[in-house]
Amino acid sequence: MTTKGPESEHPSVTLFRQYLRICTVQPNPDYGSAVTFLEERARQLGLSCQKIEVAPGYVITVLTWPGTNPLLHSILLNSHTDVVPVFKEHWHHDPFEAFKDSEGLANPTDAFTVFYSERSPWWIRVTSTGKPGHASRFIEDTAAEKLHKVVNSILAFREKERQRLQANPHLKEGAVTSVNLTKLEGGVAYNVVPATMSACFDFRVAPDVDMKAFEKQLQSWCQEAGEGVTFEFAQKFTEPRMTPTDDTDPWWAAFSGACKEMNLTLEPEIFPAATDSRYIRAVGIPALGFSPMNRTPVLLHDHNERLHEAVFLRGVDIYTRLVAALASVPALPGES
Repeated sequence: MTTKGPESEHPSVTLFRQYLRICTVQPNPDYGSAVTFLEERARQLGLSCQKIEVAPGYVITVLTWPGTNPLLHSILLNSHTDVVPVFKEHWHHDPFEAFKDSEGLANPTDAFTVFYSERSPWWIRVTSTGKPGHASRFIEDTAAEKLHKVVNSILAFREKERQRLQANPHLKEGAVTSVNLTKLEGGVAYNVVPATMSACFDFRVAPDVDMKAFEKQLQSWCQEAGEGVTFEFAQKFTEPRMTPTDDTDPWWAAFSGACKEMNLTLEPEIFPAATDSRYIRAVGIPALGFSPMNRTPVLLHDHNERLHEAVFLRGVDIYTRLVAALASVPALPGES
């Protein structure tokens, strides 16, 4: 990336860096400054701006650009303003400085990934109850022993899915179900066998999985571990949808057609994590996840996240073409 003075920097880059400097880090994001920034952009562009407070302090900002036929359905460009917690000691530069250096980036691929579905997050807590007592004894039927059996069953499933992914070069991460043990709780002292212990797991369930059958599998793992082993959901999404990616779908035809005109290579995939798109698809609205950031290492929620200036500016041009193409889809059956 070539370092330039402020007077020669592309105005889109300058604006983007201003936005990046707004500290919207969780758990106390500065939403107010982000909303103010978006309101100013709306004022400059002559767009209407609506603010919807869905909960105290949580505002959805909607900028509206009417088309030539406002009776048709809208095209929604959706994004969030907050970011995950950062650990500044692991960053080369302050993450909210929007620092620009003279280095280029790695080039993993020229292709552009587009996500047409995503895995469903299932967060579960497995609780095991057993006989307590003094830790000097060989107590039977302890909570730890039974919890250990469940953990082994789940991690064996994890390994099976990992091997399935590695064995098939055509599979991407989002096409299999992942799980990680993320939390262990229980115990009161070194010399006391606890009556209760629990383990928390983060499952990301692939969209082609039979959800009811998979929940029964979870139940069987707990039952096989012994009496007093149960699980509960902290999060459970059960309405996965897939947005069509064939040319008979007017939205995909418009999207992919514009990309072909720009000589972009698309790689449709299932997003391995979770985004707002799952709620949009669940109500029957097609959604595509697309960030035109090829030639860029994937550093989601990682340290030193970065984007080459040339890739960013090309992405602006790509979106300009895409918005025009999607907004020009003819009226569909049932529309005015």
